[in-house]
Amino acid sequence: MKGKVYLVGAGPGDYKLLTLKGLECIKIADVIVYDRLANINYLKEAKPNCEFIYVGKASSNHTLPQDDINKVIAAKAKEGKIVTRLKGGDPYVFGRGGEEAEVLVSEGIEFEVVPGITSAIGGLCYAGIPITHRDHASSFHVITGHLRDDDKENEELNWNALANTKGTLVFLMGVANIKKISENLIKEGKDKETPVALISWATRYNQRVVTSTLENVYETAIKENVKPPTLIAIGSVVGLRENLNFFEQKPLFGKNVMVTRSRTQSSSLVEKIMDLGGNSIEVPTIKIEKIENNLELENEINKINEYTYLVLTSKNGVDIFFDKLNEMGKDSRALANLKICAIGTATAKEIENRGVKPDIIPEKFIAEYLFEELKPKLKTNDKILIPRAKNARDYLVNKLSEICQVKEIHTYETVIDNSKKEEVLELINEGNIDYITFASSSTVTNFVELIGKVNIDKLENIKIISIGPITSNTAKELGINIYKEATVATIDGMIEIIKKD
Repeated sequence: MKGKVYLVGAGPGDYKLLTLKGLECIKIADVIVYDRLANINYLKEAKPNCEFIYVGKASSNHTLPQDDINKVIAAKAKEGKIVTRLKGGDPYVFGRGGEEAEVLVSEGIEFEVVPGITSAIGGLCYAGIPITHRDHASSFHVITGHLRDDDKENEELNWNALANTKGTLVFLMGVANIKKISENLIKEGKDKETPVALISWATRYNQRVVTSTLENVYETAIKENVKPPTLIAIGSVVGLRENLNFFEQKPLFGKNVMVTRSRTQSSSLVEKIMDLGGNSIEVPTIKIEKIENNLELENEINKINEYTYLVLTSKNGVDIFFDKLNEMGKDSRALANLKICAIGTATAKEIENRGVKPDIIPEKFIAEYLFEELKPKLKTNDKILIPRAKNARDYLVNKLSEICQVKEIHTYETVIDNSKKEEVLELINEGNIDYITFASSSTVTNFVELIGKVNIDKLENIKIISIGPITSNTAKELGINIYKEATVATIDGMIEIIKKD
C-alpha cells in the first residue's frame, strides 16, 4: 500500500504561526521531512515513534539536493507511511513544493498541500512593515533573490517593470545578491532614496532588522554583517516601521530563557515566554514515571469513605489519582464526604478540571502553609489520604501524623532526564543564556546532576529565577545563587519577575 504525503507550510518561524491543519499533519505523521527554516519545536508535537529526516538548506549548502529530497519523500510514502514534508513559509512560494508535488503525481502517490504564511507577508508584518498600505502601495511583488550569473539573468526578471511599479518589492533569499538587486533597480529608474529593510530570522526571538536606502543598502549590509536567512523589503512602506514595530517591543524580545521542568510540565511556562517575545529553551531535567499496577492506591480508593481529607500536592498527583478513580469505574461522587486540599493554583486548577472544587488552598503554595491551615481544623479521629511523588519532602506527612492518622501512597516518582546534557552544557558555555528558571527543588537537584557540580560556577553570569523559598533553599545548598524569587509561587509569578527585570 502507498502512503500519503502532506506538503505543509510551517510559516515564517514564530511557533504559533502554523495553521491548525499543519499541526494536525505533524501529529498524524509517521515520517517528518523538515528543513532549516521550519521551527524545530514543531517536532515535539509528533507522535513518539515518528521518524525525523532533516534536509535543511542553507545558502549554497544543501544537506540533500532537491532531487534526493524528492526521492526520500516518495520512498517513504511507498512504504505505506504518512509523510509530512515540513517547509518554512509556504510550500508554493519559492519552496519548490510544486516540483515535489509533480514527482508525487508521477509516482502515483496521493498528496495534499497545506498553505503556510510566507515570510514575504509575515516577516514584514513582524518587522512593523505592512506589505500594502492605502497611502504607500496598492500592490506587492515577491521575487526570488537567487539570481542567475549567466546571460539569461535579464531574461529572468524584468528589472524595468519592477523598478517602475509603485508596489512593495520583496526579495526572498536575496542578501547575497543585494548589490546586483539595488544596482539593477536604480539603473532602470527606481529612486535611489527608496527605503529598504533587511529582515533576518523574521518573526523569531532573534529577529534583526536593518534599514537603509536603495543606494546605500549594499554598504549597510556589509557594515552590519547581515547574513542569511534575510529577506529584502523595498518601498515607502518601510518608513512605517518606526510606528508599527510591535514585535520587537515585547518585554522578553531577544532573551534566551532556559526552562528546567519535567517534559510534560514545561508547556505553560514555555508558551508564556514565547508570547512575550522570548526564546524558551526547554531542558527536561526530570521525567515523571508513574508507578504502574498500583494496588495500594486501588485499595485506598475502595475504602475512600473512611477518609475525611484528601491532599493533592501536584498536577501529576491529580492526574494519576483521578485517572485511577475513573479506571475503577468511579467518579468525583466518590469524594463527596471528603475535604480536598490542593497545594498551588496549578494543582487546584487541575482538580477543578476534573469537576471538583478544592476546599483548602494555602496562601503560599508550600507544605508548611498547608499544615498551618489544617492544624486548627484537624481532630484526632480524622484520616488523611496523600497520594504523591515517591521522593517528595517528608515534612507534611510527619507533621500531620502528629495530629491524626495519615496514609501516604506513592503514585509516581521523578527521575533525572539526561537526554539534553551535551546540548545544555554547550549553551551554557556559549554564554547566550539570559535566565534559568527553577520551578521545584527536584529540577534544581537534577539540573546540578545533569551539568555536574564542576560546572556550577559557569552559571554566575546567568540570572537564576526561583518559583519559591523551598526551591531557593535547595539551590543555595547546592551552590547556586538565586537572582530573584517569585513573589507568588506560580508560573505567572516567575514570568512577572522576569518581565519586571
